[in-house]
Amino acid sequence: MTRRVLVLGGTAEARELATRLAARGDDVTTSLAGRTRHPRLPAGEVRTGGFGGVDGLAAALGDVDVLVDATHPFAATMTEHAAAAAARTGTPLLVLRRPGWTAGPEDRWTRVGSLAEAASRISPDARVLLATGRQGVEAFADVDAWFLVRAIEVPAVLPARAELVLARGPFALDDERALLDRHRITVVVAKDSGGATEAKLVAARERSLPVLLVARPPLPGGVETVAGVDEALVRLEQRQA
Repeated sequence: MTRRVLVLGGTAEARELATRLAARGDDVTTSLAGRTRHPRLPAGEVRTGGFGGVDGLAAALGDVDVLVDATHPFAATMTEHAAAAAARTGTPLLVLRRPGWTAGPEDRWTRVGSLAEAASRISPDARVLLATGRQGVEAFADVDAWFLVRAIEVPAVLPARAELVLARGPFALDDERALLDRHRITVVVAKDSGGATEAKLVAARERSLPVLLVARPPLPGGVETVAGVDEALVRLEQRQA
């Protein structure tokens, strides 16, 4: 039986899941937030733009058999809306979240609860690689330090002393090493996104650089969560059986 699956996407895992579900014959639609002008598109149908909050998403679920939230680990509002809309409509919901990173004995990580807390810990003489994405830059706009800001698209604001690099990851380890050395970086700020973007953390470890790692927002209570695409496919098969 063909299932109608709505995937809340924007991650590599969402693209892989859509591809594999479509290959199995499911009717897959992936929803993208629309914040990136040239996103990598998944298999199946694609819709772009928000739903208009919980009410709009709940209305869209009328034509959906199962909802999969495979958004970025820091897309907290979308995940909250997904949980609320699924509960309201009785739509099965599965949250796909890749695991966060785990520090090794040579890592100099400080885990912080927010971007604002990370900003408060930066000294004026620091040279910072700010790798939190375009939407995270605003929290550092008033920090008196030098920043190398890396983002896919131009942020709305930049710190007073900053250089902007527009680039899309994941990045090779050799490139991250060269970046840290060329710009004489003394501290790295990143979100605990997990996945294949950890080369900057490896390069920082090799140079014994401190890392301010922003913790993920908590998931809504009671949602079913899986850590990878294979596990998601197994759970979806079990639900269909």
